[in-house]
Amino acid sequence: MGERISIDANGVLQVPDEPILPFIEGDGTGVDIWPAAKAVLDAAVEKSYGGTKSFDWVEVLAGQKAFDETGEWLPEATVTSFREHLIGIKGPLTTPIGGGIRSLNVALRQILDLYACVRPVRWFEGVPSPVKRPDLVDMVIFRENTEDVYSGLELEEGTPEVAKLIEFLHDAYGWNIRPDSGIGIKPVSETGSKRLVRAALEYAMKRGRKSVTLVHKGNIMKFTEGAFMNWGYEVTKAEFSDVAVGWDDCNGDPGDKILVKDTIADITLQQVLTRPAEFDVIATLNLNGDYLSDALAAQVGGIGIAPGANINYVTGHGIFEATHGTAPKYAGQDKVNPGSVILSGVMMLEHLGWQEAADLVVASLDKTIADKVVTYDFARQMEGATEVKTSEFAAAMIDRM
Repeated sequence: MGERISIDANGVLQVPDEPILPFIEGDGTGVDIWPAAKAVLDAAVEKSYGGTKSFDWVEVLAGQKAFDETGEWLPEATVTSFREHLIGIKGPLTTPIGGGIRSLNVALRQILDLYACVRPVRWFEGVPSPVKRPDLVDMVIFRENTEDVYSGLELEEGTPEVAKLIEFLHDAYGWNIRPDSGIGIKPVSETGSKRLVRAALEYAMKRGRKSVTLVHKGNIMKFTEGAFMNWGYEVTKAEFSDVAVGWDDCNGDPGDKILVKDTIADITLQQVLTRPAEFDVIATLNLNGDYLSDALAAQVGGIGIAPGANINYVTGHGIFEATHGTAPKYAGQDKVNPGSVILSGVMMLEHLGWQEAADLVVASLDKTIADKVVTYDFARQMEGATEVKTSEFAAAMIDRM
């Protein structure tokens, strides 16, 4: 019988040998990739700890499966389970079309205040890539998860509400906004910015990373994105001066400290292509992080193999997730790459402190791809590859543990 994970007064997770872990299978291809990922994670834990540790998996519902069974897209019982058990994992979810919840993924992040979207991006040898040196890509993106344009504060063009706001902004501030405009509000707070940069710096410190880059568009949006940059440097100086230093305070020579620097968002999208070795940990706002994580994933095999996590480092809550969509036309075909959920599981194992199992999953994935035993998305781009089904790819990984 499993036990709940808890968090102590110092913010450290207390993980029993058989933690209860809620999971969402996911819509579309979730029926294929989740069983494959579960098999790999269970096998790695079994082989690493000789049966002394295991997961007590508990399914919870969200998305299309939840709606079909309960009439709700995101049942309160699912939110409660994640809240009570702290850590969980999920496959891709269908977002309802029309009114109501704009995105189930965003809803879960905001309800549980999972403020840090963490997305590591690295290349596995043999994975097809459109760039010359994918091996130079080894970055971790910390994307602020609760603010920016994703907060959902919008008014629709042509409504009385937007007309009232346009009139107010003209009268109060002299802003001339076209009357046929829709309007969105972009909140960026000191609280949200500093806790995100704090999490990125703590990660860099614990993982031996050399730099944290603050990515922003502060040259244009001075009081939101520019403020994010300023607050990032402030938290560096106020809380991490013994281990980190800002670029201007060291003239770009940090010695043995973590270097904190900043760069404009648009040039960053070029430089992660042309100079990827110069980036290590990236801390950025919500929309920038969305663009960057997908652009980087394309360099190392695509979002089909890109992991992600949504974490609140203060409360201990974390949901680890596939970063791609549901791909419903492939659902039930046992065809798609389960790499995103598997590697998200690796992040979860690391977060729980089960590093041996995490390392075993990564090593087996490395070996499987090196042997050119891959799903169709890689096989069609690799000479001499053996194309296998989703379940067969999982079995091949387990065989190589």
